[in-house]
Amino acid sequence: MTDMTPTSTHRVARIGKPHGLRGEVTVQVHTDNPQDRFVPGAAFATDPPQRGPLTLQTVRVHQGVYLLGFDGVPDRTAAESLRGTGLVVTEAEAADEDEGWYEDDLLGFTVALADGTVVGEVSALHTRPVQDLLEVRLSDGRQALVPFVEELVPEVDEESRRVVVEPPPGLLDLDAPGQ
Repeated sequence: MTDMTPTSTHRVARIGKPHGLRGEVTVQVHTDNPQDRFVPGAAFATDPPQRGPLTLQTVRVHQGVYLLGFDGVPDRTAAESLRGTGLVVTEAEAADEDEGWYEDDLLGFTVALADGTVVGEVSALHTRPVQDLLEVRLSDGRQALVPFVEELVPEVDEESRRVVVEPPPGLLDLDAPGQ
C-alpha cells in the first residue's frame, strides 16, 4: 500500500453524515474545484491519517450537496465511522487550486478594524457556492458572519495572524441582544 501521509496538507473536504444505506456520505467542500477534485478513482489522505487513504468510488450532487462513496465503505454503519474525517491533499496537489484560504489557515486569527481596533477572532470559514462567510467570535462572545470578499475583508496577514475587516455600519451589531 502506498503511504498517503503527506508532510504538508490542505483540507479539500470534511465528511459529514451518511446519506442513504449504501455508504454514501455528505461532505462540506473546501475546494474551489470540486468537479475536478472529486472524480471516481481519486485517492485522498485523511485527517486523522488512520482513517485513510480513501479512494472515491462514486460522486453525485443531490440538492446542491456533494455525496461521495468510497471503496470499502459498503453501508451506512461504515459511512458513519468516517464522520468528521478531513479529506486532504498535499501542498503540491493543492497548487492547482484558485488562490484562496482554507479554514484551518484562518482559525484563531485576530480580527481588527482598519483603525486597528480588535473586534474578535476567526472561529470558522463557511464555504458557499456564491461567496464564503468568515465567522467571527466577537470580543463580547457573540458570533458575526462577514462576507469574505475583498471589499469587506481587504487584508489577511498570515505573518501576524490578523484579518482586517471593513464592515458596513451595523454588520457586527446584527445579533446584539434585544434586536
